[in-house]
Formats: sequence, structure tokens, C-alpha cells
Amino acid sequence: MAEMVKVAVDAMGGDNAPGEVVKGAVEAINAEKKIKVYLYGKEPLITAELKNYTYDPEQVEIVHAEEIIEMSEPPVNAIRKKKDSSLVKAMNAVRDGECDALVSAGSTGAVLVGGQIIVGRIKGVDRAPLAPLIPTAEGVSLLIDCGANVDAKPHNLVQFAKMGSVYMENVMGVKNPKVGILNIGAEEEKGNALVKETFPLLKACPEINFVGSVEARDVPKGGVDVIVCEAFVGNVLLKTYEGVGSVLIKQVKNGMMTSLRSKIGALLVKPALKKTLKAFDLEQYGGAPLLGLNGLVVKTHGSSKAVEIKNSILQCLTFKEQCINDKIKEKIVLED
Repeated sequence: MAEMVKVAVDAMGGDNAPGEVVKGAVEAINAEKKIKVYLYGKEPLITAELKNYTYDPEQVEIVHAEEIIEMSEPPVNAIRKKKDSSLVKAMNAVRDGECDALVSAGSTGAVLVGGQIIVGRIKGVDRAPLAPLIPTAEGVSLLIDCGANVDAKPHNLVQFAKMGSVYMENVMGVKNPKVGILNIGAEEEKGNALVKETFPLLKACPEINFVGSVEARDVPKGGVDVIVCEAFVGNVLLKTYEGVGSVLIKQVKNGMMTSLRSKIGALLVKPALKKTLKAFDLEQYGGAPLLGLNGLVVKTHGSSKAVEIKNSILQCLTFKEQCINDKIKEKIVLED
């Protein structure tokens, strides 16, 4: 039997824990026999949820954790003081090699702090960026960074570009991925100080396929595979993307219910429309990996439902099988 990919799941993290988290974990192992999930959290609650599903018990293990890190807690204090929390115990498992990856819908701050302090960065990686996949007209693009490093320096963004290229080529199968820097114009002289300093460094980097600046309005069109930015800008873009997407879907549905004619038309276009709207549903692409750590940490939305948990767990399999961390080590020039 092939070696199982072991995924630690923070069963108590997120707005819909443990119900949706456990459901997503079960759906993941039912879809993929090469994954074993370790559900970290309060054993009685997790056991009660598991009773609702049919699954191979060999693919699930519960690891009891008495404490829960709440969304409102200061991240550093929570990570340091709550040693028996589901998130900290799961992080420790990744650090110690007991698990290959971690998936959590819990506090973003705690996940970021725990990733840096407990799991630790790969030697030579200065900052670990959050990198979600976002849907475009041509498929998906990787947005890096979307929330981990709000005061990034130019050389950090160059490392982000390298790590993002590794991810897109090996996880998503994009050959020689195109890299663009998020900017307020296409011209090289445009942008703030960070963008102006970073642009020539990306342009001179032989390890990436840099194609220049990309404006926010062009992101949904596709055209670039890796979108490089610092976390403040990236987070604003991501949240705008999510907000516009949800409003647009709601407005389209409402518009189709305004008259008998529109309702008839809605029935005719429903299959094609459903397929199109699904492609722009961020939940379909799993969570955001925190790249550059010694083990894989994936952060999903706090409001994640089972489908996002499932897809986040499944992406851990590809990450492990493609040896992404080893390839990042090869791509990043180690510093003395």
C-alpha cells in the first residue's frame, strides 16, 4: 500500500466547527484513499459528528485537545499560552514530522504566528506569504501575498514570485508560469516606492517568467499566473474579489426572478449559468497555503463550509506528492 499523506485538521477552528470541518474531512478521505486525517479537538464533539457519516476508520484518527483558540484572542499570546489547543497541537505534529500538512479555518493571526514560530521557515526564506488561488476567465491565478506580510521589502516580493512560480508549475501544472506585479498602471515607472524598487529586481530574475505590471481590473481576465504584491494590497484585492463575486451572483439570481419571462429564461440557462458561477466560487479552490515553511500550513476562510475544507485537504496531497518544499528550497538562494 502506498504511503498515506497525513493531514492534521484543526477541527475546532472556524465559525462552523466542528460540524462543517468534520464533514469536509470525511468527504476528502472518501474521495481520496491516500489521505489520512488527524482531527484535533474535543474528542466527544468530534466523535458525535463522525457518527453522521460512513467512512474508512483507518483513514481517521482523533487527537484530543482541550483548549480552543478563539478568533478574538491576541495571536502571539494564544499560541504561547494555549499549548493544549487544537491548533497548537496540530502545528506541533507538522513540526515533528508526525503529519505532512495542517488545515485550519481558525484565527488567521494565530495560524500565521504558529506557522512562523512552531513549524518554522525554510532556511533562506525571509517571509512566508499566504497564497490563495483566485478564479479568472482563463482558469486560476495565484495571489501572493494576501495577508501575511504587510511591510514586505522588495527582496521579499522576489522570493514570493519564486515560490509562487514553483507552486503554479508543480501543483497546478502551469508550465513556465507568467509572473506579474500588482500595480496602478502598466508602465514600468508607475507605482509606489515598493513596486518601483521591486520591478527591476523581478525583471532581472532569471528564475521566473516576469511579464511586467498587472492592474487590478485586469486580474479577473487572467493573463498572468502569479500575482505578486505585499499583504495589505493583496488582502484588499482578495476581499473586493469575494465581495463583488457574492453580490454579482445574488443580483443575477434576483434579476432572473423579476418576471415570468425571466423565470422561463432562467430555467433554460440554469445548467450553463450554474457551471459558470461555480467556476468563480472561491470555495472550489481550497484554502491559502502559507508557503516557505518547513511543513505545509493551509488557512481556509473562517466561514468555511465542508467543500472548502475538503478541497484544502485534497490540495495537501498534491503538495506532498510534488515535493513542493524541496523545490522551493532549490529555487531560493540560501543565505549565509
